[in-house]
Amino acid sequence: MSGMSAPSIPNLLTLRGSPSGSGGRGRTRGRGGTRSSAAAPSHDAVIQGTDTDAAVSRMSAVDLGYLADPYAGFFVPAPAVGAAVRRLPIINRGTYARTAALDSLIGGFISATEGTERQIVSLGAGTDTRVFRLFEGGGPRKLIYHELDFPAVTDRKYRIVKSTASLAAVIQRPDYGEQTHTWRDEGLANESQYWCHGLDLRNLCKPDTAPPAGLRTDVPTILVSECCLCYLEVAEASKVIEYFTSRIPRLALVLYEPIHPHDPFGKQMVSNLAARHIRMPTLDEYSDTAKQERRLRDAGFDSARSLTIERIWEDWVSGEEKERLDGLEGLDEVEEWNLLAGHYAISWGWRGLDLKGW
Repeated sequence: MSGMSAPSIPNLLTLRGSPSGSGGRGRTRGRGGTRSSAAAPSHDAVIQGTDTDAAVSRMSAVDLGYLADPYAGFFVPAPAVGAAVRRLPIINRGTYARTAALDSLIGGFISATEGTERQIVSLGAGTDTRVFRLFEGGGPRKLIYHELDFPAVTDRKYRIVKSTASLAAVIQRPDYGEQTHTWRDEGLANESQYWCHGLDLRNLCKPDTAPPAGLRTDVPTILVSECCLCYLEVAEASKVIEYFTSRIPRLALVLYEPIHPHDPFGKQMVSNLAARHIRMPTLDEYSDTAKQERRLRDAGFDSARSLTIERIWEDWVSGEEKERLDGLEGLDEVEEWNLLAGHYAISWGWRGLDLKGW
C-alpha cells in the first residue's frame, strides 16, 4: 500500500500532544496521570492513563470544527487546554471518522427500537461524552444508558459532572453509591435512565460479582466497546461478550479496534505500544476484518459486518462533508492517512433485532 517506512508514519494510538501541535491517539479508557521513569507502571494504570489522550484528541476535533460537542472540554485536564489540544490533521480526521461511524450505528439502533424500552451498554466508557450529547434537550424516549469502567474513572466522572453546570443540566440528580462506586440518575426526561458503574470488566463474570444494577435483559440492547476489549486477554474479552450474549436475546455489539499487526506499519504500531507498556492481547487473534466478523458470528450474532476506517471514510462520508472537512485545515499526508485508517476497524453484529440500514 505504501513505499514509506513504517517508523516514519504516526499512528492513532501513540501520537502524543505537544504545544506545537503534534499528538493524538485512538480511543481508550481511564484516568490520566504522569508516569514515573523510575518504575514501569502497571498495565491497568497505563490503560487508564490513556483517557486523557482521548479527551484531548476529541477536544482538538471539536475546536477545529470536525465535531460538534459542547461537553468535550470539561474532561480535558487544565494543563492540556490551549495550544496542546491541537492534533495533526490525520488524527483529527480519524477522530471524526470513528465518532461519526459509531454515532451512525448507535443512532440506527435507537431509531429501529423507537417506541420501546431499549438499552446502551458502553464498556470502558472513560470520559466519553456521548451520553450527554444524546440526552441534551431531553433525548430519546425510554433509553437506559449504562457505562462501565474502573472505579477510579467513574468516581472522577461523577465529580466532574457534579461540579460542572452544563453536565449537571443533563444528569440532574446523580445518586452515588459509596460502596459500589456506581452512580445513577433514573429520572431523566422521556422516561430514560443513566447508570455509571465502577467495575473492572474482568470481574464481571466472577460468581461473587453482582450483576450491574439496573441492567435489563428483556429489552433490545447495544453493547459498545470503543478500544476497550482489545486490552483484555483473549479469553477474558470473550467471557465479557458471553456475559451479555448469554443473558440478552435481542442484542447488538459494536467494536472499534486496531487490526493488521503483522505488516510493516502494524509491527511498528505494536512496537510503539510496547514502548509505552501497552499490550493488546486480542490484536493477534482478530487481526483483520474477516476475523472480526468471524469473532462476532462465533459469539452468536446472526449478522456481522466489519469495515476499516479507511473504507468508512470513503463510503459513509458524503462528498459534501468531505469538502467541508478538507476546508478546515487540509490534509497533505494522504498516504499516511490511508495507512493509518486501514489499520483500524469498526465491527458490528446483531441478533433478534430488525436493524435496517446496518
